[in-house]
Order: sequence, then C-alpha cells, then structure tokens
Amino acid sequence: MKTLIFNGSPRKAGDTVSLIGRLTEQLNGEYKVVDAYLSNISACLDCRYCWKNPGCAIPDEMQDVYRYIEDCDNIVIASPIYFSELTGKMLDVGSRLQTYFCGKFFRKEQLNIKPKKGAVILVGGGDGRIEKPYETACTLMHHMNCYDIYEVVCSFNTNVVPAIEDEAAVEGVRRIAEFLNAGK
Repeated sequence: MKTLIFNGSPRKAGDTVSLIGRLTEQLNGEYKVVDAYLSNISACLDCRYCWKNPGCAIPDEMQDVYRYIEDCDNIVIASPIYFSELTGKMLDVGSRLQTYFCGKFFRKEQLNIKPKKGAVILVGGGDGRIEKPYETACTLMHHMNCYDIYEVVCSFNTNVVPAIEDEAAVEGVRRIAEFLNAGK
C-alpha cells in the first residue's frame, strides 16, 4: 500500500503536521509527504506544453510526484485554510495537475493513473467554513483518479486548542487511516 500526502502548511510543527503525523503512525505500507512550502515545485506557468505532450516542461520535484501519483493507492490532502481556501502553495502544487486535465481533454489519452482512495484534512482558527477548500481538494483528487474520498476531517479552533488535542479531529484521522488501510 502506497499513500501520497500533500501537506499545504508552512509550519514545520503546526496543527496540520501534527495530524499528518498521527495519520502516518497508523498507515499500513509506505507513504510520501509532499511539503508544498519546502519542496522545489513551481506553479503552472500555462506554457501549454501539456496540451500536446504528456508530463510537464518544468524540471522540478513534481516529476517524481507524478510517478508516485500514477502508482499510489491513496491520496491525502492536508492543509490549513487561508481566506476560505487551501493555502497558496498547496494551490501552486495543485496547478501542476493540469497535465492530467490536458491528457484527458486535449490530448484525448487514456491516462495511466491507478484508481485510488482519498481523504482531506483541514485545520484553521477562523470561521470553520470548509465548503470551498474541500471542493478544491476533491477536484484535485479527481484529476489524480481518486474518486472514493472519505468524509472531510477538520479542526477549526486551533487558535485556542491545538489540533492534536481536538478529540474529534484525532478520531477522524484514525478513521481515515482505517479507511485507507482497508484497500479497495
């Protein structure tokens, strides 16, 4: 079992990372964490290379991420919410999934991406509105051939209570691990 986790947090020891840590303690198999703020992954430049060619013209760490996406069994997107959306760097990484959209709709190719399960973990200290970032995360997952997506897990009082102390969030992460570990 292989799980790819996208971490949209800029904080190395913040609330999002604490829940990712709890998740990885419970996952079967191997996992890879793509840290949106620390990785060498640029945003899509709309160069349109992928309109006619598979892959992406930008030679950065996303090339390895594409290979993992195509082969993994599970995808998790974990992010703080900034202004009712995933973080900007998470959106930068997500923009690089344009090659999959173009493969399907412009190049008319059958993409070689293994079907997978997914989950979304959101944290924040604001108003607790999850609709937009959850919808964005699900859209990104669909482009990675992930359609069996577990219900969103969120912790929204992190200005007062750290996410790792949010019993509902920690239990939600346990249920995500159980869901992903069950396989297809």
